[in-house]
Amino acid sequence: MRSNAVLMGALAGACALWCAAGARAQPQQSGEIERLLADGWEVAGYISAWENRSLILFKHKDRKYLVQCSVLTDVLRNPRLVIHCSELR
Repeated sequence: MRSNAVLMGALAGACALWCAAGARAQPQQSGEIERLLADGWEVAGYISAWENRSLILFKHKDRKYLVQCSVLTDVLRNPRLVIHCSELR
């Protein structure tokens, strides 16, 4: 149980750093994840689906739904980060 809390803390920290790095490069793309973190959402899960795509699942203690964000990193696009978040009800 304690190791899960440590893992979630590490994932949240990594996500925050990753989002902050993306915010400097493309602020309009990463703002959605930064807003979720600022509003009290926590990382509930993370998976690297392909080489350049990741899925991040967020939970909030006061909400009865989850939010899933898909993050695509593509060096051939401008902006390089393409982020799409949606509610899972």
